[in-house]
Amino acid sequence: YLLDKSEKYDSRDVERLQQDDKWVDSYLIWRHDVVDDTLKMIDESFQWRKEYTVNDLSESVLPKWLFESGVLFLHGYDKEGYKLFWFRVKHHTKDPKQQLEKKKLVAFWLEHYAKRDHGKPLTVVFDMAETGISHIDLDFVRFIVSCFTDYYPNFLTKIVIFEMPWIMNAAFKIVKGWLGPEAISMLKFTNKNDVQEYISGEYLPPHMGGTDSFKYSYPPLVDDDFQTPLCENGPITSEDEHESKEESKEEIDADTKEAGELNEEQNLNQKKVGSIEQISKSEETDKTEIKPKNSKKALTTFKGPLLHISPAEELFFGSKETGEKKCLIVLTNITKNIVAFKVRTTAPEKYRVKPSNSSCEPGTSLDIIVSLHGGFAASLQDRFLIMAAEMDQSSGAGVQELTQFWKEVPRTKVMEHRLRCHVVESSKPSSLTLKENTLNIPAKNNEDLHIQLTHLLQINKRLQEQIDRCLWLQQLSVGVLLLAVAVVAFCFYLA
Repeated sequence: YLLDKSEKYDSRDVERLQQDDKWVDSYLIWRHDVVDDTLKMIDESFQWRKEYTVNDLSESVLPKWLFESGVLFLHGYDKEGYKLFWFRVKHHTKDPKQQLEKKKLVAFWLEHYAKRDHGKPLTVVFDMAETGISHIDLDFVRFIVSCFTDYYPNFLTKIVIFEMPWIMNAAFKIVKGWLGPEAISMLKFTNKNDVQEYISGEYLPPHMGGTDSFKYSYPPLVDDDFQTPLCENGPITSEDEHESKEESKEEIDADTKEAGELNEEQNLNQKKVGSIEQISKSEETDKTEIKPKNSKKALTTFKGPLLHISPAEELFFGSKETGEKKCLIVLTNITKNIVAFKVRTTAPEKYRVKPSNSSCEPGTSLDIIVSLHGGFAASLQDRFLIMAAEMDQSSGAGVQELTQFWKEVPRTKVMEHRLRCHVVESSKPSSLTLKENTLNIPAKNNEDLHIQLTHLLQINKRLQEQIDRCLWLQQLSVGVLLLAVAVVAFCFYLA
């Protein structure tokens, strides 16, 4: 394929295919390890990617009105923890002149998510509430479906169709014809009464029977997990901010367990005006006593252009059984300027982040304590976003200065890094948990287990085929041998 059609591929895709085993794996799994079918899919996918310039799609390339329409966006998770890709059908109108740009918007969102979460599967939601004939566009629906079946391998978990109008029944019979048997089994037709079998109410809008107050808006680009319930360019509503307001009115009154944390806050919010002061040795000693156990687990580091962040990917929280409710994030400023940062979360009602909006001086490290409060428990769907940007030396680093800075800083100059939550369900002693993490054994999520199970089933299938082939050859050999013995015996008889 490469020799015959090299000019039809983007060289970046070819290079990635040669280096990224996981990408190759996803194609093979989607085509059941049949190499010829896999190669054909890669060929078609690569030609499509070059035709739609997928690697170069960005906000600046696509018209602004596409994003403002709110037809397509990523937001929330289904009950299995898969990201939801929404298609609000009532906001879509069929227009041949705009079709190519709308298709590129689909490709933009899928590529945006694939790069961010390394191709983790999606659940597609066709929200067909309040739709009519003017919204019916089978060509566009077919394109969305083909993106998952032909161009983005192993990327689809299910298609949830909400309140499909009766007028679309005949149309969706045509859609089923485009899908293979496996994809057809992924179709889930729902209404208000049963949609929560697949998506919990916290990620469903009120018209679908849910409680999600999320309202799509643009700009900025929907930061999927982190737009709601956060205010624009503002920090999360966390307890440390309420405490900082109270500190101006009265003396700090806290228990001894959190003395180190509150001292840090007092330094950040009251004593610091121009920059963050270095924490004294006595304060560091106090902090080490209250650092969460999970701080030992931060063995990996994300090396960004402004900050090094540890851990790199996951915050480890304990279940109710293990009782671990605190995690430590360590930020290290590797620049020559002050770096402002803020921490956002998808569940601000659960977590308390200290500090959540502050700055870090050149060459220094800063500890951020993330803790669960009240009766809340960590969830695999919870995410954290760390945003960072360089500040001028002349500008201060007080609360007011930081607030103004985040309002004015261009989005292109903001470094972003996301962290997932991992819940340790095991009842093993903490020493055993630590040993597992010391060996750097990756945590297995549902997707990894599904991939491994699929591999095992495919291997089992191949072994069964080999056994059947061996048995057939064995039977054939026995038959030939018996025939030969019969011929020899007959020859002796004749002799």
